[in-house]
Amino acid sequence: MSEPVAVTQGRNYIGGRWVESASGRMLESLDPATGEVLGLVPDSTAEDVDRAMRAGADAWPRWRATPAPRRAEILYRAAELLVRRKEDLARLMTREMGKILPETRGDVQEAIDMTYFIAGEGRRLHGYTTPSEMPRKAAYCLRAPLGVVGVITPWNFPMAIPSWKITPALVCGNTVVFKPAPETPLVAAAYVALLEEAGVPQGVLNLVTGGDEAGAALVDHPGVALISFTGSTEVGLQVAARCAARGVRVSLEMGGKNAAIVLDDADLDLVADALTWSAFGTTGQRCTACSRIVVTPRVHDAVVDRLAGRAGRLRVGSGLDAQTEMGPLVSERQRERVERYVGIGHREGVRVAVGGERLTTAGFERGFFYAPTILDGVRPQMRVAQEEIFGPVVGVIDCTSLDEAFEIVNGVRYGLSASIFTRDISAAMRAIEEIRTGIVYVNHGTIGAEVHLPFGGTRQTGNGHREGGLQVLDVFTEWKSVYIDYSGRLQRAQIDRD
Repeated sequence: MSEPVAVTQGRNYIGGRWVESASGRMLESLDPATGEVLGLVPDSTAEDVDRAMRAGADAWPRWRATPAPRRAEILYRAAELLVRRKEDLARLMTREMGKILPETRGDVQEAIDMTYFIAGEGRRLHGYTTPSEMPRKAAYCLRAPLGVVGVITPWNFPMAIPSWKITPALVCGNTVVFKPAPETPLVAAAYVALLEEAGVPQGVLNLVTGGDEAGAALVDHPGVALISFTGSTEVGLQVAARCAARGVRVSLEMGGKNAAIVLDDADLDLVADALTWSAFGTTGQRCTACSRIVVTPRVHDAVVDRLAGRAGRLRVGSGLDAQTEMGPLVSERQRERVERYVGIGHREGVRVAVGGERLTTAGFERGFFYAPTILDGVRPQMRVAQEEIFGPVVGVIDCTSLDEAFEIVNGVRYGLSASIFTRDISAAMRAIEEIRTGIVYVNHGTIGAEVHLPFGGTRQTGNGHREGGLQVLDVFTEWKSVYIDYSGRLQRAQIDRD
């Protein structure tokens, strides 16, 4: 069911004001289910980014001096607004990004959960005390904010992921310049407007929409204290190199090539349920999506048959339709990427068990739809088994032993999420030990995370930082050690010893 389209005219948010871009250039935001234009937003330049950075720098002294519990109270109000506007925000997100309403509601709910969780840290932000090695001397450490933080986010979770970054940055006393993905600027603007309404002071949070030019200007700005980036590994490594050249801190959350192991004793009904959701939820456009299924020969055919049957019956369509189970890809460029990889799989010799084509029949002709696809006969070193596709495509790989399964799972450059399906506690515990990913599931797919646990990956999925959990506070603060000597005399650590 379609809704009438009213084209929105967006603006940047800088220094507490909604303003036009210095260039006057605009970008279109499209509905991926229909191709219709939803809005026009600034295609910002380095000049716009500089204005936002200066606004953040001007606001930082007062914001960092605001007691953390007071900063947290603003976030609590923001969480309450998110609760009240969850449905409207979810519908906007479905129209702009394409995923189905149950998933966009979940996206907003994750922002709610994260905002409440991080607001609670405003009355903690714990450092610690420790005994000094010298008499009449106190020793402790505390967290200090960094300054103006640059936040660059993707389009697949256009409210959840910004909340993972912006809320901890704010509660820790930083100011923020936020550059969302060009595919989802309207959701980003709605989120910023909500934080403005909650009471975030002028200049503390700034929004600059646009594409590569704005992103590069933010990464390269001499005043930025940290870049927090989520996106592809290729772009993330470029961001890391540019920041390293200037000694700027960077937190990276990048790609994934996640795998699920299915052993002989697995509950195959559960496997079918979990991996259908894990492979095709969000149309496969998740960094944690299941892209490889590693199966033993005994259950191979049953797994492929069940998953192909489920995938073939998935109802594809507009995410606003309550009957839809999988929406469109976010853009034509993303659909062409999926098509290209399926073509690579054909040339590598895989068999398409189901799907493998774009959907263009009546009802699909204007959107960016692609059929849920299962590739069978995939070998571990094929490109479709090594490279991130980021679409509704999953490959099935045979293994003959648990050790071989671990080698396959670990045999890619990514290390975000993995899972194992088994009733054998020994096999499950070995998987937890042997799989080198930031997230491991037992008897579940590879997607899904809870905000109070750290989220992130190993190898070229990230650079060691984590989002979510208390660990995210380490990204947006630096440690300050304090020594107070009240002995009344000079005491030299490591030198003056009785």
